[in-house]
Amino acid sequence: QVQLVESGGKLVQAGESLRLSCLASGRYAMGWFRQAPGKEREFVAALSWRGDNTAYHDSVKGRFTISRDSAKNTLYLQMVSLKPEDTAVYYCAARTYAGAAYNVYEREDTYNYWGRGTQVTVSS
Repeated sequence: QVQLVESGGKLVQAGESLRLSCLASGRYAMGWFRQAPGKEREFVAALSWRGDNTAYHDSVKGRFTISRDSAKNTLYLQMVSLKPEDTAVYYCAARTYAGAAYNVYEREDTYNYWGRGTQVTVSS
């Protein structure tokens, strides 16, 4: 059973930075998603199993960075220049399905394990 525990969400001011963490029970291809109030959950960033390939939603390119500390089995999302529209619950996701080690996955239905989420609120 894969376990994912997010942390690091909090209230920040626009323009500030924040780093989210997701402690995993192993090494997987992983991603970050977010869901704002009244909206569908959306893709934010993805990291391949091998850790050398990434993908980002256009709205966060250049501001967010996904990375992993393999020794700690921890996935990170470094966020800079935060905007009020980044306010959402952020979820990390992992997949245990077979796939190429360099693949990244942007669709929700390609992941089979999810954390409970961490709230990020950006005030203007």
